[in-house]
Amino acid sequence: MSAAPNETAAPAKNTRTLVGRVVSDKRAKTVTVLVERRAAHPLYGKIVARSRKYHAHDEQGQVKMGDLVEIAEGRPISKTKSWVVTRLVQKAELI
Repeated sequence: MSAAPNETAAPAKNTRTLVGRVVSDKRAKTVTVLVERRAAHPLYGKIVARSRKYHAHDEQGQVKMGDLVEIAEGRPISKTKSWVVTRLVQKAELI
């Protein structure tokens, strides 16, 4: 049994991606990314900010604190880390 002649590679998986701000880069090859989202309060309807921190893998160590990055879900790399930095959206501003 052989594969179909027009199929050369497996189709790309749909992975979750998030955009957030790097709040810590103290660990080797790991950054902490704060992702904020806005959601309506279930009872009152007011828009409130919800946030969550994710540990993401940064192989080259190129992103720094304050950078805006995009992270994608991947395989578990460690106990708390299963996200990977895919691209740098915006560099942090110098003050």
